[in-house]
Amino acid sequence: MEFSELIRVRRSHRKFTAQAVERQKVEAILKAGLLAPSGKSVYPCEFVVVDEPDVLTKLSQAKAHGASLVANAPLAIVVIADTSKSDVWVEDASIATTLIMLEAENQGLGACWVQMHLRGTDDGVPATENLRKLLNLKPEHEVLAVVAIGYKAEEKPARTDADLKFEKVHHLTL
Repeated sequence: MEFSELIRVRRSHRKFTAQAVERQKVEAILKAGLLAPSGKSVYPCEFVVVDEPDVLTKLSQAKAHGASLVANAPLAIVVIADTSKSDVWVEDASIATTLIMLEAENQGLGACWVQMHLRGTDDGVPATENLRKLLNLKPEHEVLAVVAIGYKAEEKPARTDADLKFEKVHHLTL
């Protein structure tokens, strides 16, 4: 698929079938994340692959709202970064997460970015703290997002030029 078509058809999917994601597809998705550029080439990102239903359920409870879909996904990739390596870890992890989602689509899968950084539970516990305990992460590890991945339970239409907000584009003329 051409890149321009890939970015048009990629949509966030929150409903998945129960079909497991094949290992070669998971490897292709992880390679995409590992190929992400990094500020000063320090590569602070790491990825935790989760396909155990009980752990997926616990991931879905790491923050108060918007994560329940993870419990019903056959796969999740937790995108973390070593904050001691980079002051632009959020940007690096965001690029890696985007490439993971694009490769998931390229592999015929659906994906949804579930934000964890700066999120938490209703009683004020940061999502990263919950995930640090669950996944046995180091203190310097921060979680950006959990990407839920699986076979799409429903199709969504591709974006068209009519969906684009060209009024947000500004041209500087000299």
